[in-house]
Amino acid sequence: MTMRAIWTLILLASVVVSSVVTAADPPAKTKTAATDPKADEKPVVVPFELLSSRHMAVQVKLNGKGPYRLIFDTGAPMNLINNKIAKDSGVLDPKTKRPTFGMFGTMGAQPIKTLEIGGAKLEKVSAVVMDHPTVALISEALGPIDGIIGFPFFARYRMTVDYQKKELTLVPNGYVPGDYMDGLMKKLMDAQNQSKDPAVIASAGLWGLVVDKDADDEADGVVVKDVLTGGAAASAGIQSGDRVLTIDGRWTDTLSDTVAATAKVHPGREVVVVVKRDGKDVKLTVKPAKGV
Repeated sequence: MTMRAIWTLILLASVVVSSVVTAADPPAKTKTAATDPKADEKPVVVPFELLSSRHMAVQVKLNGKGPYRLIFDTGAPMNLINNKIAKDSGVLDPKTKRPTFGMFGTMGAQPIKTLEIGGAKLEKVSAVVMDHPTVALISEALGPIDGIIGFPFFARYRMTVDYQKKELTLVPNGYVPGDYMDGLMKKLMDAQNQSKDPAVIASAGLWGLVVDKDADDEADGVVVKDVLTGGAAASAGIQSGDRVLTIDGRWTDTLSDTVAATAKVHPGREVVVVVKRDGKDVKLTVKPAKGV
């Protein structure tokens, strides 16, 4: 994988994270040095690895297991770990099945008893468990990457980065960030309770296809049930039985994802639709027609 491709993937991850963080600003719990003894602790020096993508990778222990290699990302609003280390560290029960509805395709926020990065150790923190496709691709290019350390960790420290020594110096600041996922759910619930009328997102363009997904379908994407003759989807080569994975770079793991993705596309604009057909990913160009 070329460096240009890696940066494209990184930018994609940033877009996903940015779209999530604008949805909710979780409340924070602030403590002063006088009330929180941890704010008087000595600085902790943590070594990091500088990847060719210019990201920092750190060694992380979860519940005493590991270490695992995670990206230290100051732009991420949450901690994120993949299913593999979530199960290995006991964060996630190996018998736990993916929920029928998972926000952004995740297993949701899961509690972590202890999270350690070098000499910095936190208790009772959370991480979203998700096999993020972008993180997986970066892992293939740069070696094993098992997730991301974000705001819930680094917000608790005043941080200095020494790129020559490849060291992070962390000084506890007494700040305890709020739970991101709780804040997001509160925002969604508040928005729902403010109006009795449902908010409907509809596509302005005519796509000419019908998609569906069974409640017990855990695979990525939605299934094309019907393609209308002469429609935009038919002209692009989409077939019944195809599984739509992305529309214009947006995931379509649920029906609501699909509606939201199509709503972003203006009529008459060509976009790439990726479908799974006979076990292979196929890219097709669709130009939704204008409505009448």
